[in-house]
Order: sequence, then structure tokens, then C-alpha cells
Amino acid sequence: MIKSMTGYGKTVVDITGRRLTVEIKTLNSKQLDLNLKIPGYFREKEWEVRTLLTQRLERGKIDFYIGTEVTGEMLSYSINHELAKKYAEELKALSGELHLKDASDMLSLVVKMPDVMQTSRDEMGEDDWSVIRGAIAEAISQTDEFRIHEGKVLEDDMLMRVHSILQLLDAILPYETNRINELRERLIKDFAKFAGDFNGSAPDQNRFEQEIIYYLEKLDITEEKVRLLKHCQYFLETLQDTGTQGKKLGFVTQEMGREINTIGSKASDAEIQKIVVQMKDELEKIKEQLGNIL
Repeated sequence: MIKSMTGYGKTVVDITGRRLTVEIKTLNSKQLDLNLKIPGYFREKEWEVRTLLTQRLERGKIDFYIGTEVTGEMLSYSINHELAKKYAEELKALSGELHLKDASDMLSLVVKMPDVMQTSRDEMGEDDWSVIRGAIAEAISQTDEFRIHEGKVLEDDMLMRVHSILQLLDAILPYETNRINELRERLIKDFAKFAGDFNGSAPDQNRFEQEIIYYLEKLDITEEKVRLLKHCQYFLETLQDTGTQGKKLGFVTQEMGREINTIGSKASDAEIQKIVVQMKDELEKIKEQLGNIL
């Protein structure tokens, strides 16, 4: 099964006094690149969140976000008296330095200072965490389903392109047969012309035949065609395997490219070269798709 590294999942859950939105976005990346944006009171659970994401999503650039919205339910408040007194003293001292006589808004300023007002929403019980953990798991499942759907689109495209390479491979055969015959005739003709320039002894005909055989064997592309066929078949088989196959398929395409390049370098035929160019084009498009596969 092929999965894309592009995915999205979102869940909303209500707990006491809060509504939380869990959102996951994933994009392609060679390694795991995990970015968490969560409220401060989740920090003690950060490692567990990272473990959940890593186990299920494995690889890619993963942006994880938890947003908090306070609901209409009344929450308990408390005042940090020591901190409030410290702020008040500092503000009074500042007022004196600036020669400000009116300090009637002092209390309203103090209660607005950071961490003076403390609420119960900065605390999270195990029951709350159990609900939130379920929401995270649901968002991960949605992201995974999104990846599977996108992976099917990529799989269909790559299947089409591999079959196109196989069709192009078959199209080489008629040109390959003509190529060998034409090369042999040209060499014989050139040899006859070359032999006519000799006075007296002519070149060894048997040695010439041996050289022709050696030369034609060096240009033979049968082995490359067979290996390319095997690599294409292995690619198709790997597409159907379970688990993540992106890196494995990348290695297979490297071998496919090596055989296609060798066929092109040995071809010595304009028509075969055209077919090789088409094969390379299909293979490059496959490689582009593999860049987004898990």
C-alpha cells in the first residue's frame, strides 16, 4: 500500500471550561520533521504526543497544533498576592519617579499583569487528558486516511508510467534487429574499401570477422533490456507490498535509470535514442512522485 506524505486531520473536543482544536498537517520531507505548537499546560505530555505522532505518521514534515478556546462555563480564579504586591510596589516607585499624582487605576493595572490572575484552566486532570488523547488519535487517523487516498492517486500514476516504459521497451525490438544488420553491412563495406587500398597482401578476413563479432557484442543491449524488464516488474510488485515503500522504490528507479542510460549509450540508432528519451521522461516523472511517498 502506497501512502502520500501529504495529509490533514482535525478534531474538536470539549472538556471542562475549554474547547480544544487538534489539527495536523503533513508534507513531504526526507526525514521526520516534527513541529509542535501546544498550550503551556500540555508540556508534561509533549513526549507522549511526539511518540503518538512518530509511531503512526513515521516520516515527513508534520505540523501539530492544539488551540484552546474558553467556553462560557465559570472557572475558579485565584490571585497571586505576593506577585501582585511586587507589581504594585514597582508601579508606585515608577509613579514617584515620574511625579504622577493620580494612581487610582493602580489595582486595574496590577490584575492585568502576567500571572497575577490564575485559573483552573491552567491545570489538566487525567480524565481531561484521556479525552484529549482520544482527539489526537482521531486526528492522526484522519491524517492517515488522507495519506492513503493521496497515495492511491500517486500509485495509479506510477503504474501507468511503468507500463508505458514496458511498452517503449517492446518498441525497441524492430529497430534493434535492423540496427545490427545495418551496422554489419556498413562495417563490411568499409572493410572492402579499406582492403582495396592495400598493394600486395590483403588484411586477414578471419581476424576481421572476429572483430565484427566483438564489436557487435559490445553494442548488444539484450542484457540491459532483460534487467530493465526485471526492475520494472519488481517495481510493480513492491507497489503492492504492505508498509512504507518510498525509499525502496527510489532504489529500484535508480537501477531502472542505469539500464535505460546504458541502452541509450549503446544504441547507435536515432529511433532507439528517441525511445530512450521517452523512457527517461517517464522515469523522471515517477521520481517526482516518489518524492512525496512515505
